[in-house]
Amino acid sequence: MSNKLLTVATVCAVGALVLTHAPAQARAGSPDAATLIHARQSALMLSAATFGSMKGPIDSGADIGSQAFAAKALARWARTLPSLFPAGTGPEAGVPTHALPTVWSDRAGFEQRAADYAAAADKLAALAAANDKAGFAAQWGVVRQACQACHDKYREAPPAPPPAPPTK
Repeated sequence: MSNKLLTVATVCAVGALVLTHAPAQARAGSPDAATLIHARQSALMLSAATFGSMKGPIDSGADIGSQAFAAKALARWARTLPSLFPAGTGPEAGVPTHALPTVWSDRAGFEQRAADYAAAADKLAALAAANDKAGFAAQWGVVRQACQACHDKYREAPPAPPPAPPTK
């Protein structure tokens, strides 16, 4: 099994596991909240890996139809995203998370950004299935922007990298 296929299969499996076992509302500090947060973080990392793996074929001019399965998996993942952030799974859960409280205090905005991401990912999947290289490449950028729009408002900014050592 190729690494790309294994990554996509893992994303789907983690998503299914989370959706099957996630409580409707996790209690702050409960093992269920901690488990859900860790599963959410793992699924987010796997979706980033899946999305990032699509850049190589774009840059090399490879057959984009080969990305149809990964793009479809990403689109399915995008539609489940809001369900992985039930009440009680924010900073109050006592588990390190990069999710900002605005995920819950501006729930309508969060869900709209997630819906925008899902719509962009659905279009990416359709373009991959059609083997539309130019369309897929352009839509990859749209999906990236939709993802970033959500991160900009609902995710804690990553720490700045350390300064480069002085050169001699």
